Amino acid sequence: MIPGGIYSSKSEAQPVEDDSPKALPVLGELSNSDNDINEPAFIWGISDKAAQRKTISVDEGLFHLQQEKQQKQQQRPEPVHRLGRGKGRLKLPHRLLFKNRHFTCSKIIGRRFACFAQRLSHRRKQSHCDLLNESTGQLPTTCSSSASNNLNWNCRVKMTQQMQNLHLSQSKKHSAPSSPNAAKRLYRNLSEKLKGSHSSFDEAYFRTRTDRLSLRKTSVNFQGNEAVFEAVEQQDIDAVQLLLDQYTPEELDLNTPNSEGLTPLDIAIMTNNVPIARILLRTGARESPHFVSLESRAMHLNTLVQEAQERVSELSAQVENEGFSLDNTEKEKQLKAWEWRYRLYRRMKTGFEHARAPEVPTNICLAVTSSTSLTVSFQEPLSVNAAVVTRYKVEWSISKDFCPLAGEIIMENLQTLRCTITGLTTGQQYFVQVSAYNMKGWGPAQTTTPACASPSNWKDYDDREPRHKGQSEVLEGLLQQVRALHQHYSCRESSKLQTTGRKQSVSRSLKHLFHSSNKFVKTLKRGLYIAVIFYYKDNMLVTNEDQIPIVEIDDSHTSSITQDFLWFTKLSCMWEDIRWLRQSVPISMSSSTVLQTRQKMLAATAQLQNLLGTHNLGRVYYEPIKDRHGNILIVTIREVEMLYSFFNGKWMQISKLQSQRKSLSTPEEPTALDILLITIQDILSYHKRSHQRLSPGLYLGYLKLCSSVDQIKVLVTQKLPNILCHVKIRENNNISKEEWEWIQKLSGSESMESVDHTSDCPMQLFFYELQMAVKALLKQINIPLQQARNFRLYTQEVLEMGHNVSFLLLLPASDDVCTAPGQNNPYTPHSGFLNLPLQMFELGIVACFT
Repeated sequence: MIPGGIYSSKSEAQPVEDDSPKALPVLGELSNSDNDINEPAFIWGISDKAAQRKTISVDEGLFHLQQEKQQKQQQRPEPVHRLGRGKGRLKLPHRLLFKNRHFTCSKIIGRRFACFAQRLSHRRKQSHCDLLNESTGQLPTTCSSSASNNLNWNCRVKMTQQMQNLHLSQSKKHSAPSSPNAAKRLYRNLSEKLKGSHSSFDEAYFRTRTDRLSLRKTSVNFQGNEAVFEAVEQQDIDAVQLLLDQYTPEELDLNTPNSEGLTPLDIAIMTNNVPIARILLRTGARESPHFVSLESRAMHLNTLVQEAQERVSELSAQVENEGFSLDNTEKEKQLKAWEWRYRLYRRMKTGFEHARAPEVPTNICLAVTSSTSLTVSFQEPLSVNAAVVTRYKVEWSISKDFCPLAGEIIMENLQTLRCTITGLTTGQQYFVQVSAYNMKGWGPAQTTTPACASPSNWKDYDDREPRHKGQSEVLEGLLQQVRALHQHYSCRESSKLQTTGRKQSVSRSLKHLFHSSNKFVKTLKRGLYIAVIFYYKDNMLVTNEDQIPIVEIDDSHTSSITQDFLWFTKLSCMWEDIRWLRQSVPISMSSSTVLQTRQKMLAATAQLQNLLGTHNLGRVYYEPIKDRHGNILIVTIREVEMLYSFFNGKWMQISKLQSQRKSLSTPEEPTALDILLITIQDILSYHKRSHQRLSPGLYLGYLKLCSSVDQIKVLVTQKLPNILCHVKIRENNNISKEEWEWIQKLSGSESMESVDHTSDCPMQLFFYELQMAVKALLKQINIPLQQARNFRLYTQEVLEMGHNVSFLLLLPASDDVCTAPGQNNPYTPHSGFLNLPLQMFELGIVACFT
């Protein structure tokens, strides 16, 4: 086997396909593949009888050239001497007789074949260097200059593929069009990627992150840009989506026009490819800036069609005049590419001529989003023959006829069809209209529903001051005093450490030799304990003895620790100040157990922090775990970002920990530690759900309390334990002045369920949304609509939680808001609800919305 795919045997010589592995082309080779006519796969892939006859003639010529020039080759080297090794392989077992003219032709073909072999060897060396340069992220250079000097087939050294692409991106003038073969290579590579195989496309563009970053700066921009053009022109939506998923619009250079002055979006909309055009618009694609008017677009398309037609005619004439040769084969390939390009331009021109201006947008809604802003939402026009809409225009005015205009906004980012108008005057009435634009121009404008609105907020209803006004300033003053005391303590402690630091360190190091630092509890005896759960995915932190980190607080606690537990939950907001709190809380020697228990809690917390080597112990579980043996476990939970290394601990899978645990109690009376291991998945699920935040919008919440001797609990769902039972009313979280005024009148006149939502009132849409929300909420908490006859809305204020989340409260009858101990609850919800302590509920809201 020699380069080119010639196989020699004793009986015959015939061309076969080369079995050497060839890497599929990368993106940078797609658009210029029509120039690569010297590739062996292209030359020897021609299954033609003439090629077979040419091979036999070459063998004959080489056989006689070997005899005639044997002495001349010993005196001086010829360019043909590189085929010395191959001529032996190509020898025929017998001499073929031929005439002198045939011999002369064979000598010429033999010289050309020798040059071809030399050129093929040079190309393979250069391809190897290109691969090495691609792996280092550099532009490829010529591997050998001496090899190119011996080539007399072509009198120039061909530029490498990336250098041609770089030259194309810089010049952008008179470039040859991409051929259909390049598009076929693109789809072959992308289809291999979509099927999950490992092709050269994967190796070049889906490598490890380090290799991709080294290649992006030099090749991704123009290679990715050409790949997007090929995919859009061939209307391959899967290839377009794959490229947009793998790279950003900046990396793909999505909005830079090509040498014809077109962007991928221009081709998509002028060929009326609506799906691809919408995908490109959602990723931020823009039209070409060259099209400033309809006339300029039409003139540009006519020029492209005319140039392509002239080029096709010129190449057709050249192909007909010349005979069979490699140069003619290249021209035939270029002819096919220009014919394909001509059909594409004709299709784009036809699409532009038959398109018309867009119709009006649909479902245009106007909403009051604050005291100084309005929001307009709409949908695409219901047009069939119009072109794809590429931008929208929102106009507003204080006059009904929109003269004069107060302002306008051109929307080119069509990821969401929503526009917020800011900087408006509170209480001023504004009219708003929206119009659409495509390549044929602007369509007619359509007014919103309602036609006008006034920016306002529910606080503007009676100009009353907020109920919590001044409280934030008082709290800030208290915090400043605490910070000042804390700083004074820190300075005093640091000075003490500087004077006696070395003496204490020596004594502690000596004590460390005789006392074990690991004081985790292995088995529970009657007492109060703290258990820490650090988890990452399915792994959990355990001690070196494969136990959950637990320390003892007190071995002689009282049966009721509700208030002490609620006090301990507040420590989760200030884990870093435990040492300062231990010095600030005095040690009580009296008979009162409150201060003693809390001092022991601080000491146990500090011990856990020292053993684990971290201050942050996480959030406290909403209730302690108790058993019949008198053990009480307070559990803290923390999710870590990765598998950190902790002092006196290691990581273990939760399932493995549960299977290895040997219970020391009976199933009828499990210990608190056994209960913790059994319910650990539920505890982790609660912790994950308690960090979830609601999406922006206006919600209707149900407030239901139940009280006991020592605490008050609130009804929440297990899915979102940090939020009241709720349903969403709408996306807009703002309550306008008119809507709040209507709610005040509604609550004072009649009940919610007796009002007909079809009545003629200015707040008809808002009332309909509110009534649907009430019905859905009552169904969620298992309350029939007839029993909700005395339910009412909380009309003192709108609960603004933060992050654009607002709540309206639905309350039961005044006597049923809070169920007393021993009182039957007439409203029994379905399963999936929790009665959460009120303090834990408040901490959950603070942690989630602040």
